[in-house]
Amino acid sequence: MIKFITLYSSSSGNCTLLSDSDTNILIDAGVSASKICDSLHKVGVDPCEIDAVLVTHEHSDHIAGLRVLCKKYHTAVYANSATMEHIICAASLPSGCARIISAGTPFAIRSMQIKAFATPHDSAASVGYIIEAEGKKYGIATDTGTITKSMLSSLALCEAVLIESNHDEQMLRSGPYPYPLKKRILSDSGHLSNDKCAWLATQLAIWGTKRIALGHLSEHNNTESKAYEAASRMLSDNNFTVGSDVILKVAPKDEICII
Repeated sequence: MIKFITLYSSSSGNCTLLSDSDTNILIDAGVSASKICDSLHKVGVDPCEIDAVLVTHEHSDHIAGLRVLCKKYHTAVYANSATMEHIICAASLPSGCARIISAGTPFAIRSMQIKAFATPHDSAASVGYIIEAEGKKYGIATDTGTITKSMLSSLALCEAVLIESNHDEQMLRSGPYPYPLKKRILSDSGHLSNDKCAWLATQLAIWGTKRIALGHLSEHNNTESKAYEAASRMLSDNNFTVGSDVILKVAPKDEICII
């Protein structure tokens, strides 16, 4: 049985588990190692059984717990070369933990087949991941300023996805952030708005995705209800019944969410 679970998901920390009967993978480790381990125990996974951490990019909300996690459990860390260079400097990874990958080139970790795809974000070389387990595809795209053709083709036909629904544009534009930060978030290398995420969710549903989780919500520029309402409304407008045709969830900041 596949476990696809967000342990933490917000603009302040992200960590997701994908697990089958043979393999346990984390995508990002953006909160403390102790918090990650506590959450893993809650879902029945021993931290020493984690086979790898796949890193999307080097921002602190995606790597904050990496150094301690790797030092304690000698967990392998997978990232592209540009991201890994930053991680090694920022997280001081123990020798032998680093594994270099390339976007578009498939690789395997035990029973799982994995492929990274580029996402437009203001980092060294941000990626999302497609993971195949037990004959089905699972996708993650949590930091992206816009939706690209390669993202769409990568995420198409996934059984379940975690996609970014970072901000409500009106809340962001009228909120307290300084203008340069607002401009960065709204840019094509920033973060995905609720409306753009709703379009992506609907397109994926058209292609057959059955379970969609909205993640990486801003703590200051969004609410769970706004994110859910935007995606639910567009799915309904396209003749999907939320709850039966498509299961739609919002991944909470500090609580486990089974996708």
